[in-house]
Amino acid sequence: MLDRINQLAEEIKSLAASTAEEAEQLRIKYLSKKGLVSQLFDEFKTIPNEQKREVGKVLNVLKTQALDKINELKEGFASNGQGESGADLTLPGTSFELGSRHPLSIVKNEIVDIFARLGFTVADGPEIEDDHHVFEALNFPPEHPARDMQDTFFIATNPDVLLRTHTSSVQVRVMEKQQPPIRAIFPGRVFRNEAISARAHCIFHQVEGLYIDKNVSFADLKQTLLYFSKELFGADTKIRLRPSYFPFTEPSAEMDISCSLCGGKGCNVCKYTGWVEILGCGMVDPAVLEASGIDSNEYTGFAFGMGIERITMLKYQIKDIRLFFENDKRFLDQFKSAE
Repeated sequence: MLDRINQLAEEIKSLAASTAEEAEQLRIKYLSKKGLVSQLFDEFKTIPNEQKREVGKVLNVLKTQALDKINELKEGFASNGQGESGADLTLPGTSFELGSRHPLSIVKNEIVDIFARLGFTVADGPEIEDDHHVFEALNFPPEHPARDMQDTFFIATNPDVLLRTHTSSVQVRVMEKQQPPIRAIFPGRVFRNEAISARAHCIFHQVEGLYIDKNVSFADLKQTLLYFSKELFGADTKIRLRPSYFPFTEPSAEMDISCSLCGGKGCNVCKYTGWVEILGCGMVDPAVLEASGIDSNEYTGFAFGMGIERITMLKYQIKDIRLFFENDKRFLDQFKSAE
């Protein structure tokens, strides 16, 4: 037994390892429960009693030497910056590339910020809606031909449950719960059953606005939209309002802005007219106010709505709406500096 202990002691003195993993393997070989030193302790029970004192003393010294040697090896690798895996902990860490906001989110936040400076709050509503909030309360009777302007996704076979075609449904919910004055905008995702192309998609985003109070006029609407356009597209931006039709506003208008690319001189983006359409607007129809419990004899208001994709395409000269939904990193990386 003593000869084996002395032989093992000499072996331990000469131990060497080139990596932290090798040092750990040596610990397992000599000091684990089934290691060489542990085996000697198991055999210690079988030696004669008169030898136990001498052998036990030498055996304890062997175990201490083995522990010290293994720890010395491990500490050497730790001081050199190597962990248990052998990695050099002094090397710089792996950097993670930061992403950016989606261009639609960038523009939406900019629009919200502009109207917030005018006192508009933000309201939200469900994307799965009922016919009352999407159509009926907005002056769309059941057989109204204007319903055909918006090809709707209905849920299963229930004609009363549908994916909202505009965020005007949130206007109705706000008017039902709150009496004037009301000044709010409604950003959100909407759905229409349209063929997907470079200019159209079945999913897109809108920001609509509503202002109801006493003595609100069309002049208030015009000045609000003029301020918005100059803030978003530049101080030199001009607007024009063209008569139009929407069931929920009377009178109604489409708003164009002067083309920011050609300065109104004419180019392929504005189809050589010098103007680009960006939104629809108008004075809230009295029937819409009454449907939500607001006295149309006491209050008036205006509403407007715009597609965020259209605004973003104009702002960043994007020619294909499908790029917003493809998650192409090459496309999205272009907007890191736009935040």
